[in-house]
Amino acid sequence: MTDLNRGIMKFKEADSLPLVALSGALILGAIGFLILWALESAYALG
Repeated sequence: MTDLNRGIMKFKEADSLPLVALSGALILGAIGFLILWALESAYALG
């Protein structure tokens, strides 16, 4: 069992490359959305 299989994702193949890439893309997308939302709220862009 790998270390990535012990946390919140306790299922087989939790450390597979497609799943890790998808999770990373979702996290980075959410961070990007929050940054853009904060900038638009603070500076009234657009």
